[in-house]
Amino acid sequence: MASFIIEGGHRLSGEITPQGAKNEALQVICATLLTRDEVRIKNIPDILDVNNLIRLLQSIGVRVTTNGPGDKSFCARDIDLSCLESQEFLEHCAKLRGSILLIGPMLARCGRISIAKPGGDKIGRRRLDTHFYGLKKLGSTFTYQSATDTYDITAQRLHGTFMLLDEASVTGTANIIMAAVLAEGTTTIYNAACEPYVQQLCHLLNRMGARISGISSNLLTIVGVKELHGASHTILPDMIEIGSFIGIAAMTGDGITIKDVSLRNLGIIPEAFMRLGVQIEHRGDDLYVPRQDHYEIETFVDGSFMTMADAPWPGLTPDLISVLIVVATQAKGSVLFHQKMFESRLFFVDKLIDMGAQIILCDPHRAVVVGHDNEIRLRGKRMVSPDIRAGIAMLIAAMSAEGTSRIDNIEQIDRGYESIEKRLNALGAQIIREA
Repeated sequence: MASFIIEGGHRLSGEITPQGAKNEALQVICATLLTRDEVRIKNIPDILDVNNLIRLLQSIGVRVTTNGPGDKSFCARDIDLSCLESQEFLEHCAKLRGSILLIGPMLARCGRISIAKPGGDKIGRRRLDTHFYGLKKLGSTFTYQSATDTYDITAQRLHGTFMLLDEASVTGTANIIMAAVLAEGTTTIYNAACEPYVQQLCHLLNRMGARISGISSNLLTIVGVKELHGASHTILPDMIEIGSFIGIAAMTGDGITIKDVSLRNLGIIPEAFMRLGVQIEHRGDDLYVPRQDHYEIETFVDGSFMTMADAPWPGLTPDLISVLIVVATQAKGSVLFHQKMFESRLFFVDKLIDMGAQIILCDPHRAVVVGHDNEIRLRGKRMVSPDIRAGIAMLIAAMSAEGTSRIDNIEQIDRGYESIEKRLNALGAQIIREA
């Protein structure tokens, strides 16, 4: 288990460019299974979750060619169906949350798949009901093997239908879209997730010959086609990493420019930080965050207590709640955070409290942060990263703290952030990786 040793108190300055979006990469890489032709994808982040997914595809016969840094071509001409039931394949699935995205394209292309219950973050139960509901509506059959904790999914032929999803699940919507593009007839998905990364998946599939309309809305119409062909695609910058960099700049920055952020695809992320008082300047497609000696949390128009809650797009992404909580610890004022989606995601605040933060954990979903107004510094501590987003929040807290901190289990951070210590050290941070 690797660790970061962080010497806090160093001011960062300069320019940093976000990596390609992790969540988009997982979706579009799985979409390459839908065609026998080659699909080229650029701006792929070099992170654990994505690399593990690529190795998983290679294990079932997908040919992967590296054209350059972050630039790969995928050819799924010869899929080895016998590998899908191997113990090795199922063990790899169990370690990777993104493996769930194999179900839709494999059902559409091959009519069957066996998959282990996917792993990933320890942030509470992440139900798969939306995936199963949508794929069953298209004509698939699910069998759960309790002894091995695996699912056997088959479909002789998928048929288009209307469905109203009970939640706007991003991966659930992506799976249903990838299955529906090769189904007979027309599929209508209401209450579909409409995040930019789902939009990107739809645009790639349309370039491959799919017929998807309603992109960017929560009502998608998909007219099934007989086959798809090759295409090329460039992944958007990662909005969660951009939000993390805003948090780093607010807490430790001496003037940081975040380059090429694709501002129109960030939604309300910049505004969420600005509600905490963080100054952000738009410079073309870049964001500049000046040094923040003081920043004050807004109140609502009637003067009442600020509440920040996650919500499906275009609401505030739950992946940034952890970072926003850390930023709020040094603001002036108080704010209630309501994390609605995952019941274990706020438990990491105990570590921030140990560092000197004034936080009241009301219940598994709500926390009140009373800001220090930069008058009381956090203290360096030893911590363990439970998931990707809590891990980066702990790293930001440690960089702003007095003294030295240690974060163990940083493989969780590596799952979502590419060479993060090298990139931050280039701005002036002091982070050492220990194996």
